[in-house]
Amino acid sequence: MIDIVPLITLSALFFYLLAAICAAREIMWSRTSQGSIAWLLSLFFLPFPTAILYMIFAWKKFDDYSRILLENGVFEDDIFKRHGALVDHRANEEWPVHNRITPLPFLKGNQTELLIDGTATFDSILEGIRNAKEYILFQFFIVRDDELGKKIAAALIERALNGVAVYFLYDDVGSRSLPQHYLDRLTEAGVQVSGFNERHKLLRVLGPMRLNYRNHRKVVVIDHKYCWIGGHNVGIEYLGEDPHFGHWRDTHVKVSGPAALGAGLSFAEDWQWSTGTTLDLSLPEDIEVFGDEPVLVMPTGPADPLEDCSIAFVETISRARERLWIVSPYFVPGLEILTALYAAALRGVDVRILLPKKADHRLVWLASYAHADDLASHGIKVYRYLDGFLHQKVVLVDDKLAGVGTVNFDNRSFSINFEITLWFTKKHSVEAVAEMLEQDFTKAQQTDKQELYNRPYIFRILAQAAKLLSPIL
Repeated sequence: MIDIVPLITLSALFFYLLAAICAAREIMWSRTSQGSIAWLLSLFFLPFPTAILYMIFAWKKFDDYSRILLENGVFEDDIFKRHGALVDHRANEEWPVHNRITPLPFLKGNQTELLIDGTATFDSILEGIRNAKEYILFQFFIVRDDELGKKIAAALIERALNGVAVYFLYDDVGSRSLPQHYLDRLTEAGVQVSGFNERHKLLRVLGPMRLNYRNHRKVVVIDHKYCWIGGHNVGIEYLGEDPHFGHWRDTHVKVSGPAALGAGLSFAEDWQWSTGTTLDLSLPEDIEVFGDEPVLVMPTGPADPLEDCSIAFVETISRARERLWIVSPYFVPGLEILTALYAAALRGVDVRILLPKKADHRLVWLASYAHADDLASHGIKVYRYLDGFLHQKVVLVDDKLAGVGTVNFDNRSFSINFEITLWFTKKHSVEAVAEMLEQDFTKAQQTDKQELYNRPYIFRILAQAAKLLSPIL
């Protein structure tokens, strides 16, 4: 008979040692006292499984990615030295916080086009791919091997076979169902393919914390001239063809002009992390100008020296004086965002939050109800979108600033995921976003106090329970 007592003893010692390492790290890298105390108590009383959960959800360190950010300062300096006339000083002075936490400032000379819903978005992207002459940088959180995914692959393969340099980057978690034969077809045609954690497979086994930090960016860049950024992923549901969700309300933006350089830099940093190779981002002598709009490309993520995403959005909210409209499919904000929203409402700002009525992630959906109901009970206008599923991520401030990108209003987007946002200051661009959102509000229902009172008690308990998990949702 095998004596299992020594094995149990060794296992206990191992998990207590692991818990001690995690506790030391939490003390040194603490973000909030409340969260740290909760982790420390759990690690002390329940080292198993808390130590494993801590490594997955709380161990954040990207020193290697941070070095990449520093190395790319050479590229940024090159833009300032050779193309300093592209910098829009007025926009950068008006929004200094946004400017200072991004690699590149507001660049002028752009033209923007709102792409409402999937058909308009992917028609535009496919047209751009077909017309590419030098290179294509293609990056999405989710890529599916369905009708849309096959169409995208065929377009990329055609360009690669015709001598265009094509780079294809996907997130390992978001695209976990993507079959190997899909990737093999791209590779055989000459497309450079990589998963975000492709170079870190050992870390994925021994350090499961990497699995929690996902690359949520959706970026396409073509020929130093064009970029597409927004909420869509590559799948037929984003075209509204999923019978469960029906109409899929989402927004992308096409930017023509110098701001595409910022999107290219973001992709290059992700590619270097993923593959260990550096993309040649040598700039042309002349960067084409398409319009008169200043645009800022803001990549954010867990490798940032500060909580850049939270800082940017708190600053955005704090600057609102007349209206603040926020659209997000997942609304699980932290205390700093909630505080800024309440302050805006107390200033007399027209604060509106537009959320989906339908759920795709039940736990996040429940938590968002608890947060939204708290806001609605204190006078902030909360709307639920009724015409299908709402997935766009949009912010509008007065008639001065609009943002479209991949950031959800939750801790995952603000602190955990790699995200990207486009910011616009030109009046007609801001007005275009306002008109788009006004149409969305006509297809939504405002939450009133009577509805809050009529919610089943069990639903309210479940929503509040889900809200307790907000930091990890």
